[in-house]
Amino acid sequence: MSASSTARRVAATALAAGAIVSAVALPAAAHDGDRHRHQPRVEISRVQADSPGRDNRSNRSLNGEWVEITNNTRHAVNLRGWTLKDNDGNRYRFRDFRLGGRATVRVHTGVGHDTRTDVFQDRRDYVWDDRADKATLRDEHGRTVDTKSWNSRHHHRR
Repeated sequence: MSASSTARRVAATALAAGAIVSAVALPAAAHDGDRHRHQPRVEISRVQADSPGRDNRSNRSLNGEWVEITNNTRHAVNLRGWTLKDNDGNRYRFRDFRLGGRATVRVHTGVGHDTRTDVFQDRRDYVWDDRADKATLRDEHGRTVDTKSWNSRHHHRR
């Protein structure tokens, strides 16, 4: 076999091996890209559907259930007209509320005075089902921004 023929075979083998390695690595690279997707601009970051202690409909107990909304950007977002809704159709509509950059607000069920970190639905009954429910956050145009669902096998009485 000539030297040029051997060189061509080695080059062809190297190219074929490179193609196989690339084909195997491609799905991993694509998957890696999914893992580094951008965080949502505004999201439901936490939910406490089961208030601590006895569910006795006291204002303290009602305010013990809440949903946290987080702004993941550096810029403030005006939540005026945005809604937070449960599976039963209970809906809270944000009034003129600016959520600062990298800030979180807690939406409590009970009665209270709104601050930059806590707002209140001013309800006298629970909203979030302890066992299974879904919180849906929509912008002022009615577009779904984020949802958070939970399902627990534990039975909690209200």
